[in-house]
Amino acid sequence: MVHLARAHGMRRRCFAVLALTLVSTAATSPGASTRQETAPRWTGTWEAAPSGTAPALPGVSIRNVVHTSVGGSAARIRVTNRLGTAPLRLDAVTVALRRKDGPAGPGAVPGSLRAATFGGESSVTVPAGQDRVSDPVRLRVPADADLLVSVYTPIASGPATYHRTALQTSYLAEGGNRTADTEGTAYTKTVSHWYYATGVDVLRPGTAGSVVALGDAVTDGTGSTAGADRRWPDVLSRRLRALPVSRRPGVLNAGISGNRLLLDGVGPSALARLDADVLSRTGVRTVVLLEGAGDLRRAPSRTDAGAFVRAYRTLVSRAHARGVRVVGATLTPFGGHSGWTPARERLRHEINGLIRGGLFDAVADFDAAVRDPARPERLRVAYDPGDHVHLNDAGMQALADAIDLAELVR
Repeated sequence: MVHLARAHGMRRRCFAVLALTLVSTAATSPGASTRQETAPRWTGTWEAAPSGTAPALPGVSIRNVVHTSVGGSAARIRVTNRLGTAPLRLDAVTVALRRKDGPAGPGAVPGSLRAATFGGESSVTVPAGQDRVSDPVRLRVPADADLLVSVYTPIASGPATYHRTALQTSYLAEGGNRTADTEGTAYTKTVSHWYYATGVDVLRPGTAGSVVALGDAVTDGTGSTAGADRRWPDVLSRRLRALPVSRRPGVLNAGISGNRLLLDGVGPSALARLDADVLSRTGVRTVVLLEGAGDLRRAPSRTDAGAFVRAYRTLVSRAHARGVRVVGATLTPFGGHSGWTPARERLRHEINGLIRGGLFDAVADFDAAVRDPARPERLRVAYDPGDHVHLNDAGMQALADAIDLAELVR
């Protein structure tokens, strides 16, 4: 048994080296530039930005249900302890394809469940404030599919970093390590958050890389149908299916409900989290930025348009330094909400004029896409879920349709 385990570990490490060698060879071999479109390379397919902490779940297995944007021949799992206060011990991390037959639940496609390793080891300790990325996992990952990312925490490791507004049901199994449970019958409790999982990469051909949507509740999907993957980044990913596989980028959702541009709110501010949630993500080529409405609407509100401009310019400068383009999205209306005032509406118009005026590499005019022509301070009734701020499924579709795909795949 010891010899078999060692052999299995060696195979995993060899696969990791092979995957990295394929990427390195494509970039450095003579004539590599002629093979750029087909050489395999890593890109992000799913993301959840850490938004806060919840009580730890020692002795509980957590099965996170996540949805891919693009597929590949292998996967890597990113786990996080970014907002924790003590080292996080994970004794097991697995990934599997979610079963499609019958009602959606925690069951895995037979034969698809794989253990993720970290430096060849099945367990990993993540220091407070950090993430860890697994070794490559040999698993063919489809595009537009659900994965099960399961983690087991044997002991209390301080507050658990999580993404609060998942709009997706995930599952808990008490009584020990059930991460290798294919049937999923032990997962008898449900949660509406993602715990510890913050990203999935896939190995795929082409140079399209990934697009990151950085934003607040509108990007996080608040107002759209839970469990249906109808956030505007999901809809954008489906629009991108029209492109050849080698030119289709992954779409990563770095939205956080309650997030702000200038100040920490729910999660760190957009300025503070740019590196962790955008620039450190695998293969990122473009970011679509929709941030600032929370700074207008919530106390303490920001009233200086210059502060917004300086923040936007800082974000663009930092992105450009990493070779990343920035598409700026105009701020959507919130007339009818308790946070609306005539002065804040005037400031929103001023900020949108500046966004349209050349601060970014390109503009997605979300304001024009969803405002009521008769009352431009309000959302169209057909897009308003009733709170006058967020967007329903039709509104999410309108936002995704407002993005020029050519600006994402240059």
